[in-house]
Amino acid sequence: MRINKYIAQAGISSRRKADELVAAGQVKVNGAVMTEPGYDVKDGDVVTVQGQEIKPSTKKVYYAMNKPVRCVTTASDEEGRLTVLDVMGDLPERVFPVGRLDYNTSGLLFLTNDGDFAYHMTHPSSEIDKVYRVRVKGTTTKEKIARLRHGVDIGGYVTKRARVDLITWNGRSTILEITIHEGKNRQVRRMLEAVDLEVLELERVSIGPIALGRLKPGQFRKLNPSEVGHLMKL
Repeated sequence: MRINKYIAQAGISSRRKADELVAAGQVKVNGAVMTEPGYDVKDGDVVTVQGQEIKPSTKKVYYAMNKPVRCVTTASDEEGRLTVLDVMGDLPERVFPVGRLDYNTSGLLFLTNDGDFAYHMTHPSSEIDKVYRVRVKGTTTKEKIARLRHGVDIGGYVTKRARVDLITWNGRSTILEITIHEGKNRQVRRMLEAVDLEVLELERVSIGPIALGRLKPGQFRKLNPSEVGHLMKL
């Protein structure tokens, strides 16, 4: 098993993040710093990450969480901020977040100890729809909505076509629903900034067929096998 998959199956991080841990010299195999990202872990190898020995978990678990605002999507935070794992409390298994939601964005987030699931959900080729509900300051225009739908430059990258629906508006704010299948850092916020719309609130309401439902901020539930199966087929 490749070292990045071994780390992911131990519930430490996604495979992509595991590669970063190897590159940073945070991974050792049999006491020696591992620098080979393609290393295949052999029977009897002792693997440590940041000084802790790890082993792949045989029981795969999958959670859907309503991430609250003012919470970081990491396992730990150097600044001491609240993390999604802090919110979940003690769990029988070690899990990691799948993808990210930024500090001031709330909504649906998956957590798992299955590296293959995380890889599938975050790889660009999967093109899984993610739906966001956003409240922006003031009113918007048909021209701005059309630009969002056709793609905007968010700093060296032009976004792909998106679905943008106008939900409601009043004199103070407008609510839009935006569906994308890309995963660029802070993408929805950057898209709205590109058309001079100020974000007041941003929430991810669904990923593929899985919606927030009745989950309140900070609450979470296990995904059932049928839900996981549907996500893996997307």
